[in-house]
Amino acid sequence: MTSTERPVALDLPIPSLDELPTETRRYFDICVEKLGMIPNVLRAYSQNLAQMNAFTHIYNELMLGESELDKLEREMVAVVVSAENRCFYCLVAHGAAVRTLSGDPVLGEHLVMNYRSANLSPRHRAMLDYASLLTRTPAQVTEADADELRRQGFSDRAIWDLSNVIGFYNMTNRVAIASDMKPNPEYHNQDRQPTA
Repeated sequence: MTSTERPVALDLPIPSLDELPTETRRYFDICVEKLGMIPNVLRAYSQNLAQMNAFTHIYNELMLGESELDKLEREMVAVVVSAENRCFYCLVAHGAAVRTLSGDPVLGEHLVMNYRSANLSPRHRAMLDYASLLTRTPAQVTEADADELRRQGFSDRAIWDLSNVIGFYNMTNRVAIASDMKPNPEYHNQDRQPTA
């Protein structure tokens, strides 16, 4: 994406890269180095640096911080939450992350379309069932749902982390949908071939 393309449909005062503070440009340089692009969600948030800094802080903690949930599991949750919410941006971006981390382009696509028919371990099935339930009908979540996660080996700390990831993507899905956020074109072709 060039800095002149708009990442969202809203008429926001998104600055050009050279208008951003040095620290923000450094962060964007790291994104380009690691991802090959600046995710459009960051370009959109760059019009309010306080919000962008809060967003990146919580994203980095939830998705990259220490947890019993591995990175792939967190990305799988992001995809299932986004599928329930029909969030195009997050389905494309996090579907690509699942393909990359799993080395399995079929898994990435399957989670986007319908995780319930995917060949998943009992742990992953329980995790994604919980993500779906907490997204669709949060008022129906009970201690019995947590008990099922415990039976599959999740500690209470892991359930806390899982719930935070689910909550985060419900929030970001709504922002992306409301702003008609556009996925970076690079995500669409990322890791479509099996790695084996």
